[in-house]
Amino acid sequence: MQHHILDAVEEGIRAAEFLKRPESLEFIEEASLAIANCFREGGKVLIAGNGGSLCDAMHFAEELTGLFRKKRRALAAIAFSDPGHLTCIANDLGFESVFSRSIEALGKPGDIFVALTTSGNSPNILVATERAREMGLKTIAFLGKTGGKLKGMSQLEWTVEGFPNSDRIQEAHMIALHTIVQMVEQELFEHAAAELCTRHH
Repeated sequence: MQHHILDAVEEGIRAAEFLKRPESLEFIEEASLAIANCFREGGKVLIAGNGGSLCDAMHFAEELTGLFRKKRRALAAIAFSDPGHLTCIANDLGFESVFSRSIEALGKPGDIFVALTTSGNSPNILVATERAREMGLKTIAFLGKTGGKLKGMSQLEWTVEGFPNSDRIQEAHMIALHTIVQMVEQELFEHAAAELCTRHH
């Protein structure tokens, strides 16, 4: 069994190393700055995914509304995970509308919609991205495999290629999400504190 475990670990390491690619670093930087600017301007981040990607969406929102590495003010982030809403919309309008309806209820121009999908083909994510763009939200997509139908639809997108299964793609997504939270904290709080200190001197 151990050689199978080692194979799995090696594949996990390869997924993590995907983040060292120039296009990955550029995406993380651009997404971090976009999200930091959104918060500076009083906006919020809305996040959606299905299954494991919904768990990642909730994790990302929690790191922003709660605490990550430093004590600081809460940052406005919402993962679309309310079971009452999801089952209401799925029952009455169809499952493809569960996330777009949340965007209609909560989204405003200047907010950011973050889409998490390892295939890029989830109908509810596609519809939500279209609705977010119509309403003037900035869209950021975390994709996998070939990027699917969502590829090219968002203003910022990142595709974790070369992995046939969703688990490794989600692991890479989660490292990127954690890194973005770290960079947002640095941009909003460490840089702001340094600038304030410089002005006072």
